[in-house]
Amino acid sequence: MKQKTKVNGSTNDDWETPDYILDSLIEEFGLMFDPCPLNALDSDFDGLSIDWKPITFVNPPYNRFDKPRFIKKAIQEAQKNCLVILLIPSNTDTNDFKLLWNHAKEIRFINNRVKFKGYNTKGEYVTNKNGQTGSMIVILDKVIPKFPKVSLVDHEQWYDGNTL
Repeated sequence: MKQKTKVNGSTNDDWETPDYILDSLIEEFGLMFDPCPLNALDSDFDGLSIDWKPITFVNPPYNRFDKPRFIKKAIQEAQKNCLVILLIPSNTDTNDFKLLWNHAKEIRFINNRVKFKGYNTKGEYVTNKNGQTGSMIVILDKVIPKFPKVSLVDHEQWYDGNTL
């Protein structure tokens, strides 16, 4: 399904969601299915070709081929009555954002850049790799409001144990 592509100067597209974000989302929404598991680039698993579970969390590869496909699949699954939570770049001048704006129930812009976990270009496992852009949490479900609820989440509050 996926291929290694150059992403912001790196061929590594496997950056893990930080625990503080996942823990907060699990506290709010419960356990979530992940159709885009870490290291899926190296497996036969294809989250785009299966039905997603009632509550699904997606931190897709951020490359220009896979991210739009996961966004379109998220919208399709939400229309089939799934609650889908996306962690994606908050680039508001893209077609991806425009598509999400027209389908999102809620958009939570994250203040400050998320620190992802994974292997850097030196092969070292790090937990403080800033994303190349800001990030946002997008919540999709079957009910599409005229305009999504929009908020700014203070990134630093997560470290204090506060929820999104």
